[in-house]
Order: sequence, then structure tokens, then C-alpha cells
Amino acid sequence: MADFSRLPGPNADLWDWQLSAACRGVDSSLFFHPEGERGAARTSREASAKEVCMRCPVRAQCAAHALAVREPYGVWGGMTEDEREELLGRSRNRLVQVPLAMPQTARH
Repeated sequence: MADFSRLPGPNADLWDWQLSAACRGVDSSLFFHPEGERGAARTSREASAKEVCMRCPVRAQCAAHALAVREPYGVWGGMTEDEREELLGRSRNRLVQVPLAMPQTARH
């Protein structure tokens, strides 16, 4: 079992931005897909959620949070889970694909 005793406790200051969020008080089902939602229904719901995000004064903080903790579900900061994963995947691939210096061979 994981030992969580070393982790810091919750810090309300880190979440204050949520108090100013445009989505505060909006039904969360707009931002999180129901089981099995696909196609046009999902695209439409996500577009509506993104409209809320686009007028949000704390959109940048929300997006940064979602990327930092790798939120697995929902629209956060105007990005769907697929968009966040694509962005994170690209960043990770850039780091992995950086060519390493070739080791110099010893000269005798």
C-alpha cells in the first residue's frame, strides 16, 4: 500500500482560482462525458463546455492545473482530455527525441 504520509496536505491557496471560474455553479455534466458518449453528442457537449471556458477569467490556471496533475477526464481550461493528452504526448516526445551526443571513441 502506498505511503501518503510524506505528501503535503491540501492547500486552499492553490485552489482559490476556482472561486472565480466561469463554470462555478454550472452543471458538471457539461464538462464530463457520460459513459459511452460518442460522436456528435460528445462534440456538441464539449463545444458548449469550451464556450464557458473561453469567457473564463481563470482559464489559464485551470488549464495549467489539468496539465500538471494530468486530469484524466473532462474539459478543463478549454481542453478535452484527448487534447491535453495530445499536448502532453507531444511534449514528452520532444524530450525523448532529443538526440544525445555520440560518445567519443577512445583513441589509442
